[in-house]
Formats: sequence, C-alpha cells, structure tokens
Amino acid sequence: MWLSIPTSVHRNIIALALPMILSNISIPLLGLVDSIVIGHLEQAWYLGGVALGSTVVMFIVSMCNFLRMSTTGLTAQALGKQDSFTILMTLAHALLIAFCLSVLLLLGKNYIVELAFMLTEASDNVQQNAQAYLSIRLWGIPAALFNFAILGWLIGLQNMKAPMLLLIIANVFNIFLDILFVVYLEWGVEGAAAASVIAEYAALLFGLLLVFKQLGKFSLPNRTEIIQRLFETSKLLGLLSLNRDIFIRSLCLQLTFAFMTFKGASLGDEYIAANAVLLNFLMFISFALDGIAYAVEAMVGKAIGAKDRVGYRQSVIASLIWAGVFAVLFSAVFGLFGKALVAMITDIDSVNTIAAQYLPWLVLLPFTAVWCFVFDGVFIGATRAKDMRNSMLFCVVCIFLPTYVISSGLGNHALWLAMNTFMLARGLSLAWLLIPSLQETSVQ
Repeated sequence: MWLSIPTSVHRNIIALALPMILSNISIPLLGLVDSIVIGHLEQAWYLGGVALGSTVVMFIVSMCNFLRMSTTGLTAQALGKQDSFTILMTLAHALLIAFCLSVLLLLGKNYIVELAFMLTEASDNVQQNAQAYLSIRLWGIPAALFNFAILGWLIGLQNMKAPMLLLIIANVFNIFLDILFVVYLEWGVEGAAAASVIAEYAALLFGLLLVFKQLGKFSLPNRTEIIQRLFETSKLLGLLSLNRDIFIRSLCLQLTFAFMTFKGASLGDEYIAANAVLLNFLMFISFALDGIAYAVEAMVGKAIGAKDRVGYRQSVIASLIWAGVFAVLFSAVFGLFGKALVAMITDIDSVNTIAAQYLPWLVLLPFTAVWCFVFDGVFIGATRAKDMRNSMLFCVVCIFLPTYVISSGLGNHALWLAMNTFMLARGLSLAWLLIPSLQETSVQ
C-alpha cells in the first residue's frame, strides 16, 4: 500500500500536517501550563475549579468548531475549482456567523454557567473557583469564534504556515501571561482566565493581518457585490444547513468530554483534578492527530473540487498511514514517560497517585482514536456533514452511554473505558460510510 502511493503525496501530507501538528500541540501545552501553575497551589480544588471552568468554555467553543470545519471544506473545494470569489465569500459568511453567535453567547453566558453548575456534583470550593474563572474567561469567546473562521479559511487554502504562526504565537503569549499572572502576581484562577482572554484577542489581531496578506493574492470584487452576496438567502441557508449538522456532531462530542468531567467530579475533588491532568493528555493526543486531519481536509477538498478521483483515494490512504505512525509515537511517549509527566504537572500526592492508576488508558487511546480523526478530515473536506452527524449520534447513544452504564461499577475506569470504546466506534462507523466512495469511479 505504501509503495502504491506516489512519494509526492506523502511529502504533501507531511508538508501540510507537520506545521499543524506542531502548532496544535501548543494548544494542549497551554492547558498543561494552566494545570502546572494551578496544580502547584496548596489545594486540589483550585485545579478542580480551573478544570471545571475550562470544560465549560471548551464545551461552548468546541460546539462552534463547525465554523472552522465548514470553512475549511468549502474553501478547499473552491480552491480546487479555482473559484476566487467563492473563496472570499466563504470567509465572509464564516465571519458573519461568528459575529452573530458571539452576540448570542455573551447575552446568555450567565444562564450557561448556571446550567453547567446544576449538572455537576463538584464541591462548593471547586464551584467557587470555577465561577471566578468563568467570570473572566467567557469574554474571550468572540475572539475564539472569529479565530475559528480565519483558521479554517487558511487551512482550506493549504497555507499551513500562517495558521501555525497564529496558533503558536497565541499560545506562547498565553503561557507567558499565565506564568506572569499566576506565579508572579499571584492572581490565582482569575490570572489563568485573564491570560487566556488577552491571548485570544492578540491572536485575532494577528489572524486579521494574515487574512489581509492572503487577500492580496486574489482579485477582489467590488464592495457592493460582496455585500449583496453576503446576505444571499440560498447561500446562507446552504451554509447554515452544513453548519447545523457539524454543530450537532460537535455538540455530541463535547457532551462526552463534559460527561467525563462532571462524572469525575462526583467521585471527589482529587478525582476531578486527576482526570483534569489526564484529559490534558487526551487533548494533546487529539490536537496532534488533528494535524493529520487538517492536512487531509485540505487535500480531499481540493481533489473533490478538481474532480480528481485518484488524488482523492491517495490522500485518504496516505493520511491513514501517517496517522498510524504518529499514533505509535504518542502511545510510546505516554507508556515510557507518563508517570513523570503527571508528577511534573502536580505535586499533590493524592492527585498524582490517582492519575497514575489510569495512565494505561492513555497509552491505549492513540490506537483507538487515530482513525476517527483521519476520517473526520475526509468527511470535512468532502463536506459530508450529515454522515458525520449520524455517525456521532450513533456512537454516543449506542456505544458511549451504554458502555458507561454497563461498566459503571468500575468507577473512574468506566469513564475511560467508555471513552476508548467511543473513539474506536467513531473510526469504524466512519470507515463503513467512507468505503463506498473510495470504490466509486468519480468524485462528487
């Protein structure tokens, strides 16, 4: 299979994926820095509060990740067709939707926080610290949504260096502020939240500069035509339909992560803190493997736009090969250095001991999760949002929840068993839906 794929395809995968892997890794590294600076405070409830607050924010933001996904797929297909006007309007529509969502989320942020706390059984100390974190952190949501649109557009254009710079600069800036506010100024959880908000808006400013630089490569229509097409009903309805299905898919996915945090909270402060450490590792795996997914999104979308059946198949197969390679590497890292990494994050003995007990699930996770990340990329590039939605609904309702209910007597092990089973089922269900398109004689 390796020899049947031209070397140029493998080179393209690596050229596109490696910058995104490196930049994506900076995102969970930020979460690790949050955990490190908070995890060395004297009580577990500080780390638990940041974990709970971060889960609420990540839940909201990740539900809106459809902005990045749909923008990437549509931009990549327009690039394959060499349609400059559609490339421009895809970004404009994504930014319009980001603005509308930002207004709605800021207006409803207090209700969102109240609902989140109603669903958790965390202690009063954890909830108090989570409230302090969220009172600041939620103001960064508008910048995060605009950054999704910009990131998706740049990836769709196969310009991976620009989003790499965007993510790395934003997260290095965030890490610096984290250390300054929490360690030196001793602002506690409020400092961690403030660092994230400032970094989000700094990233947005840099992202807009990247967009203006990229726009200089296209012949732009006049302003009147842009405004007319921006509010064109048929285009907006089609985009909203695509985003609706990806939103449902993202909502289901984030519910599983929220379920992990909230159920862990019911086991005690030490368990929610330990799971927070392990979920940071899970995010590390997820964001790194997403680098492969981003590459295949751009390649598959461009192949479909150009109606290149051979390029479509080769992109899928090559991405699966490289994803497998990276999965082995990540599993080896956690197998060899997992306990040392946990000890680096927190020196609270009880949290350290509990987290170490569940490390084997993290060693297994790259192998169970790698396939769904690649296939997500294929379906996003092909803008097959309904299939992604249906697969996710099936895996949450028929796999994740039943697995947890059946194994709930195992305590925290049940949560990690359900997560691994869920990830594997996602990959298998998407593969089953994808196989027919690989056998077709044309690309639609």
